[in-house]
Amino acid sequence: MVDYPRVVLLYSYNLILIAWNVLRNKTFSIASNPARILLMEPMKHYRQHFIRQNLILRAKILQAVRLFFIQNDYLEVETPVRIPAPAPETHIDAQEAGGWFLHTSPELCMKRLLSAGYPRIFQICRCFRKQERGQLHLPEFTLLEWYTAGHTYLEMMVQCEKLIQFVAGVAGQSDSIGYRNQRILLSSPWDLLTVCEAFDRHSRISMKAALAQNRFDEIMAIEIEPCLGNDHPVFLYDYPASCSALARLKPDNPSVAERFELYIAGLELCNAFTELTDSVEQRKRFEAEQRFRQHSGKMEYPMPESFLSALNDMPAASGNALGMDRLILLLTDANSIDDVVAFIPEELE
Repeated sequence: MVDYPRVVLLYSYNLILIAWNVLRNKTFSIASNPARILLMEPMKHYRQHFIRQNLILRAKILQAVRLFFIQNDYLEVETPVRIPAPAPETHIDAQEAGGWFLHTSPELCMKRLLSAGYPRIFQICRCFRKQERGQLHLPEFTLLEWYTAGHTYLEMMVQCEKLIQFVAGVAGQSDSIGYRNQRILLSSPWDLLTVCEAFDRHSRISMKAALAQNRFDEIMAIEIEPCLGNDHPVFLYDYPASCSALARLKPDNPSVAERFELYIAGLELCNAFTELTDSVEQRKRFEAEQRFRQHSGKMEYPMPESFLSALNDMPAASGNALGMDRLILLLTDANSIDDVVAFIPEELE
């Protein structure tokens, strides 16, 4: 929305400056006052005019992310945005595009690159998901995704921590982040909390009960997430196996998966796990997800056969998907995700 009080203030200030200049010099030249004239132009009615500093910092943050990975010997890759078959996950809906789909993440193609012999890769790309719009959601968003052969989710936690600390330093917040009147310390090590412990600590019911009542996501969003990472970042880890379609299960406890999410100031920033590399098991999970989608009246997707075939050659690895728009929102102390992107869907109509 346009900040009309600010527009009026800028307009009035501009007129005063012009009047003062005329009285002092007995003349007035548009050419000699381009910056002040610009304030009077229609640009002041654009939302983008008032988020300029956020967009400048956004560019610096994206550059910092690339620098971090290049310095750590990662290869930046690009994969197709339009694909024949997305991963059939229950709660993620892909946007159709000419008989194929816009990817919801670059995961499937990036794992095929792991199989082809690329052990350390990253990508910053646009992704698309239907029916996602809100203060923290956009149907088209920027995602950072990276993979490391030979690592588990435990090494990924350490690397994720270093990445955020590095980027926060570039954004001028090396030791702590100020967000919505909170001060979140970034000093290592960051906190660890299992999903089961989070339910015991912050919810009225247990994780087991939430799963049985099909209320896991509801309880997470309403009761647990707002309590996470408000003093110190926290890795929420060891998710239920049923909530982790592409993650490896823990060898000593197959009821949970080697998956974590990072929370800072109640914001979920990333989703990471030790990757499943068993193509037979992955197919079974995809089939289960397809059955759930069918039961829920959702579109069924083609099975991603090329990905499943390549999975047989994929090395043990960890992967992470981090929402760049949310990270930038956090580091700019913005009120909404709308305040850190140049365009929102409503402006394109």
